[in-house]
Amino acid sequence: MNEMYAEWLVKRKSPAYTMLLKIVMGILCVIAFFLSISPVFGIFGVIILFAAGAATYVVFRNSDVEYEYLFVTNTLSIDRIYGKSKRKKAWEGSMEEIQIVAPTGSTEARDHESGNMKVLDFSSKIPDAKTYTLISQSGSERTKIIFEPNDKLLRCMKMTAPRKVVTQM
Repeated sequence: MNEMYAEWLVKRKSPAYTMLLKIVMGILCVIAFFLSISPVFGIFGVIILFAAGAATYVVFRNSDVEYEYLFVTNTLSIDRIYGKSKRKKAWEGSMEEIQIVAPTGSTEARDHESGNMKVLDFSSKIPDAKTYTLISQSGSERTKIIFEPNDKLLRCMKMTAPRKVVTQM
């Protein structure tokens, strides 16, 4: 059996506010610690400490995001990985559902766009990154996906559906 396989991992650039949020959450944990050892607050201070610790854990874990693109035979799946430990499926589609894969901003990609599309961005959000636009239609729902595939992933997709994949701009 002739099976196509390619995978690629892209780390998302953290937004500027995440560093500020991490600092604020750290300060909040220190304040909650002092409240927990204060005799005035008693058990209420300990509850505040656990709540602040849990919130800080969630913020730190979810601020580090990576996207894994996996192409197997005829299916592309995109997973979102939080904190290098928690994986969640973000999108999955077959080459039958995909209408076109073209460089972002190209005329081929713009020709397939419509005004009421759902837009999903699974790119690194680095300004100079080479992104591609994937237009998919499942039933009446059209989706525009922005992602950053590597050459092997594009080659596998092009070998599966040569007319749907545009690699030159």
